Amino acid sequence: MPDAGGPWRDKPVEEEVKSTVPRGRVWVWLGFLVAVAALVGLLARLFPGQLTSGDDWAWFAWGIGLVVLVSVNILGRGPIRWGEKARHAAIWAAIVGVLVLGVTYQDELLGVGQRIRSEFSSSYPVATDAQELVVSQDPDGGFYLMGQVNGQAVRFLVDTGASETVLSPTDARRVGIDAAGLVFDHPSETANGVGYAAPFVADSLAVGSIKFANMPMLVNQAPMSSSLLGMTFLKRLDSFRVSGRKLYLKPR
Repeated sequence: MPDAGGPWRDKPVEEEVKSTVPRGRVWVWLGFLVAVAALVGLLARLFPGQLTSGDDWAWFAWGIGLVVLVSVNILGRGPIRWGEKARHAAIWAAIVGVLVLGVTYQDELLGVGQRIRSEFSSSYPVATDAQELVVSQDPDGGFYLMGQVNGQAVRFLVDTGASETVLSPTDARRVGIDAAGLVFDHPSETANGVGYAAPFVADSLAVGSIKFANMPMLVNQAPMSSSLLGMTFLKRLDSFRVSGRKLYLKPR
């Protein structure tokens, strides 16, 4: 009967060799850790004083520990497929690079999104580097601005010929104004003759980054296709101008 060897027999030489970590792979792992340490040192020199609290250091230590733990896979069995490792490293480097660029240029990227939205929906203003708001002309030739009255969205038609800022009855109801409590005693000339409106003071009127408190307005009695942003708003600006298909509003 052949000898089964039993549980105490010596392991085959081949198995012992396989379980041994190749010395070259250890050097690769140590080289990787040295590269990580060099990168950390470089970042510390470029961004001094970033780790100021205990929580910052704890997160830093956790990240370094995670890198070391994951990198232990280099010591695993099997040959190192350098081409595959290089592809994975390139993918992760690209992901990190995109995230870094996104954080670094977040304001610029937000501005691009705003400009695209402005072109497709011209009533949304875009902030420029010159501390101005820019709105594109609507296909019907007018300039419309999305604003907020007491926190509620209202779409205004910019009307330099209107002395007052006027809310349509529909927008007034959405803002929460009780028309029954208003007195419509303010006459105004319209295309259909004399109309009447009621004075109203909004807690706030905001258009993009421009915001005014205690804004006097009128609530129109008759239906309107759009609320009007008149001179009571425009006169509070430092300037406003039209250039080409753009309206530029500059706050004080």
